[in-house]
Amino acid sequence: MSLYGMMRTGVSGMNAQANRLSAVADNIANSSTTGYKRSSTEFASLIIPSTTGNYTSGGVTTTVRTSISQQGDLRYTSSGSDLALNGGGFFVVQGPGGGSPVLTRAGSFVPDAQGRLINSAGYQLMGYSFANGIPSAAANGFGGLEPVIISQQELVAIPTSSGVFTANLPADAAIVGPTAVPPTQAASTNAAAATYTAKSSLLTYDHLGREQLLDIYYTKTADNTWEVAVYRQADATPGTSFPYADPPGMVGTATLAFDPATGALTTSPTNLNITIPGAPAVVGPPAIPALPAQQITLDLSSMKQLGTAYTVLDADANGSAPSGIEGVQIDDDGTVYAKYENGTFKALFRIPIADVESPDMLQVLSGNVFAPTGDSGAVQMGFANEGSRGKIVSGALENSNVDIAQELTDMIESQRSYTANSKVFQTGSDLMDILVNLKR
Repeated sequence: MSLYGMMRTGVSGMNAQANRLSAVADNIANSSTTGYKRSSTEFASLIIPSTTGNYTSGGVTTTVRTSISQQGDLRYTSSGSDLALNGGGFFVVQGPGGGSPVLTRAGSFVPDAQGRLINSAGYQLMGYSFANGIPSAAANGFGGLEPVIISQQELVAIPTSSGVFTANLPADAAIVGPTAVPPTQAASTNAAAATYTAKSSLLTYDHLGREQLLDIYYTKTADNTWEVAVYRQADATPGTSFPYADPPGMVGTATLAFDPATGALTTSPTNLNITIPGAPAVVGPPAIPALPAQQITLDLSSMKQLGTAYTVLDADANGSAPSGIEGVQIDDDGTVYAKYENGTFKALFRIPIADVESPDMLQVLSGNVFAPTGDSGAVQMGFANEGSRGKIVSGALENSNVDIAQELTDMIESQRSYTANSKVFQTGSDLMDILVNLKR
């Protein structure tokens, strides 16, 4: 056996244990780092072919593996913008200087001066915007992603686009209209002498967030048949309501039919379509841009006709007056909502979850982020709770998956192994001294 070979083998063993100690040092240093994934050192032998009667020592090589797929414990916080993944997958983030998106499990996000959600390493959270409708994930790449931005320095008005109205119409009410005795004028005629059976008002908002009350008239025109007529209250004649200014006059109408045996609504469709006319542009000075028409769909599907008085059971409409953003709320499906000062919510972004076939083969980069490699497989995008992807937990962070007791045990083992390998090197050096001094 070559003495030099024995000494080189001892050096190889010391290098291997030094690599292991380096991994242990990193693990202990990052034991409190959010989303950190533990690294471990695996050994493999290097064997050199030996001749009969002689053994040629080889060495040992090391491979560093990162336990990316092993989840850390969740720690709950008081910040709604802190995010954790309970299950598989990664958040998609982008560095402060742009570049290709990367993956992370570190979800300690806070808004910066521009409203972007930035984690402790300076990476900004990426998501799909609701600006063009309900988003869908690009299954095979990062296309369509943009920084999640929640600007709290603006006022936002949400026009009403839909609502619901549920009430009981009295089955025993008298008939109103041309078939009545004597004949009368129903609310849809917009005549000064128009009559009706019941009336309610519904609060809505226009494109500029101004309150807009709609007067809704219910008129029984025949047995089990009712007419619905809608007007803008601002167009009413002071003191008497009818007639309303024309144009626009009536902005929505529908006819409702009920089953005489059950009182259930039999009309189909059951929506009342309301069109609030816009306004043409005015050539200045001052110039006033055109105001588009406003479409509102009112759901009447739960209306009833029973033998009791007119009773409103439910009346609601979306939209809001101009209001600033008070905070952010993130659901477990990844939808980012802006919470306004008036208590309303608006969906702004949806946070995707990225996944790869072999997470442990991702390339580890500085900042607690990972990049795909040929061994990890291509990135596939999706949303929470789809396939092997986990659930997004708001107000929580994922701790590192480092076990301090295990790291200290590994450190002691490495120390002892390093000492033993140094003894091999020292023994080889002593034998070399003996060999050199044989001539003396």
